Amino acid sequence: MTNDLPDPVRHIILDTDIGIDDALALIYLVGIDNVEVSAITTVFGNTPVEAAYTNAARVLELLDRDDILVAKGAAGPMVGEPRIAAHVHGADGLGDVWSTPIAPKNASALSSAELIVEMARSKPGYYDLLPIGPLTNIGLALQIEPNLLTMFRSVVIMGGSGPFPPLGVAQMVDANIHNDPTAAALMFAAPREHLVMVGVNVTAGTIVDEQAVQAMHRAGTAVGTFSAQILEAYMDFYQVAWGRRVSPAHDGLAAAILVYPELVTKSVSGPVNITTDGFATRAHLMQTSEGLPVSWPTEPAPDTYVVLDVDRTTFLNDFVRVLCGR
Repeated sequence: MTNDLPDPVRHIILDTDIGIDDALALIYLVGIDNVEVSAITTVFGNTPVEAAYTNAARVLELLDRDDILVAKGAAGPMVGEPRIAAHVHGADGLGDVWSTPIAPKNASALSSAELIVEMARSKPGYYDLLPIGPLTNIGLALQIEPNLLTMFRSVVIMGGSGPFPPLGVAQMVDANIHNDPTAAALMFAAPREHLVMVGVNVTAGTIVDEQAVQAMHRAGTAVGTFSAQILEAYMDFYQVAWGRRVSPAHDGLAAAILVYPELVTKSVSGPVNITTDGFATRAHLMQTSEGLPVSWPTEPAPDTYVVLDVDRTTFLNDFVRVLCGR
């Protein structure tokens, strides 16, 4: 008799440009009992790829998880030059809290794209893929294996902008898509089993506040202190946007939705295209905020599961608990 129940453990490949919110997402994932972070594949974005590679090692050392495999990936987009967000994440990508670079102890001889393909092919349906940076490694991997996304149990990305916003409403920058729209277009057009888009339409309103940071300080743990320190650096940037010392839990929310899909309270499925107005480039569900079709011909694409709203209270309570080191 075979056991057809799904594996209760999520075996995650985390594709990341490790900046502040990425580091918090990694800490969160390692702190969840039914999660195995199987590999970290790094990419440029919040910081140069060399710093992202170093930052993976730094966070894993803090967590005493030097056993996790780490690969170095793309240093720039498939087309064009890299945009590095040092003004948001600091020169080192982690708010300049640490200063001494270290190398991962379990370094892959393969590039990020190569490792993603190798792991997917080795155990189809076993791994979940969680890209939370620019999608360059995924685009390069799709050039090696066009059916890549069909080989994962699920793919959840932090990126995109959801449907088009209501008239007169501006959205936060869709940085992961903007940093490599070529790779993003390849991913949204690729065949898949289950692709989930957790975009700035939901992450921008999922807020970590000063009370949460103080709870991390009070926890008296190494993880709590580090989480609080880098969050304070993040708040240095976001306070100018909102006049308050708060920050969005972008990547942490995407990580949580992969592990706990029941956090999603509202969603819609449909094709996603890459759009640009000459200034900002985004991944949009091809619908208006009222659910109507857009006013121009769209590119055909398989349906993407687009998150519209989440249970923020449940997520933030658990997120802060884990970041306190508990």
